[in-house]
Amino acid sequence: MEQNTFLQYLAYEKRFSLHTVKAYQNDLEQFFSFLSQQYGGLPAIKAVEPFHIRSWIVHLIQQKLAHRSVNRKLSTLKTYFKFLNKRGHLAKNPMLKVIAPKVGKRLPIFIKEQNLAKLFEEVEFKNNYTGLRDRTILELLYSTGMRRAELIGLKVEDVDLVQNQLKVLGKGNKERILPLGKKIHQTLSNYLTERAVYWEDKDERALFLTDKGKVLYPKLVYNLVKKYLSLVTTVEQRSPHVLRHSFATHLSDHGADLNAIKELLGHANLAATQIYTHNSIEKLKKVYQQAHPKAKEV
Repeated sequence: MEQNTFLQYLAYEKRFSLHTVKAYQNDLEQFFSFLSQQYGGLPAIKAVEPFHIRSWIVHLIQQKLAHRSVNRKLSTLKTYFKFLNKRGHLAKNPMLKVIAPKVGKRLPIFIKEQNLAKLFEEVEFKNNYTGLRDRTILELLYSTGMRRAELIGLKVEDVDLVQNQLKVLGKGNKERILPLGKKIHQTLSNYLTERAVYWEDKDERALFLTDKGKVLYPKLVYNLVKKYLSLVTTVEQRSPHVLRHSFATHLSDHGADLNAIKELLGHANLAATQIYTHNSIEKLKKVYQQAHPKAKEV
């Protein structure tokens, strides 16, 4: 019962996305399934002790789960037990005595500028609705840095070609306005013209539609991005989020203000944005090593 109340709290009070709520639910189910198998179940949530959680951590690591993934699951438990404690269902929070595994800094994977230039300048897209839709999706993801879910949620009326801007509904239902450059402006204009003709009798207001006139779904977007990125790069990850990383990294490389990048990405705090300075810093180190007379001295 407490789990259902907690999930409803996440969905309706915290206004988390369906995807996020499902992730929390899966983490909780995995935790309590582990307790049931390892300890024969527990009589009540009040019986959970710090050593139960620590043993789950050990189990997850033994299953070769990355420390970052383990910490995400611990974050779920932390939120859950804090919720129960505040609602009076729990006298003490067992997470207070649990230390999460240390996680090394993970740098974002991105596509080089020349590879993306090759994608948009040399790769041929089909001369029909599907081809123009795919090209527009790819350009939009890279030129705005929006998330896949944000792209899927776009409506036709969110595009303002007069003001050269786009309205996006981000995490926590927070709206932000993204500027449109000349290239994506033209591509969107072409796409909207084709969409209006191709789906003339369609009332659906979603900006992007499948070949059957339905709203896009996450797997379709992932597959089309992976398909086209595979033509121009060999990086291991070829997902919509990699285009988001590329957008932010390239902005940073060209001297964009970090706070501006934060606002464009829709990050809640600057710490999440700072990882995109990594490439610029590495370039500075390389220049220093090559040019400064003291850099090569032992």
